Amino acid sequence: MSTSHLADDCIFCKIIRGGIPSYKIAETEKSFAFLDINPLSEGHTLIIPKFHAEFMHQLPESYLTDTLPLARKIALASGLDQYNILQNNGPMAHQVVPHVHFHIIPKTNPEDGMSIGWPQISPTQDELKATLARIKEKL
Repeated sequence: MSTSHLADDCIFCKIIRGGIPSYKIAETEKSFAFLDINPLSEGHTLIIPKFHAEFMHQLPESYLTDTLPLARKIALASGLDQYNILQNNGPMAHQVVPHVHFHIIPKTNPEDGMSIGWPQISPTQDELKATLARIKEKL
């Protein structure tokens, strides 16, 4: 495996290289999946690309297209009926490790797993139209 796209000082890059032990579930050419050692529920898994990028938008598409099929396989193999797939970008979005990673968080009962607050805002139709125009202009 080429390690040219990995960082020396990143805990996840060290796990990919084998410098830090992990409970590896699966590995592909571009992704590495292992059990979270601080899980929200039993089977909480992390999937990390074998490319160091802090934000999802910095990751090459070929790594992104490898990640979700692996997440699907792990969810099926785990026998999960209900679960969250979570990916955070930046400290304000609750990203703790500055390396793109996806969580598979089993939700086997109301108490275990992820709890979400969803404080909604109330934009006007004009504000929605302005947001739409701004995004579409740059696509």
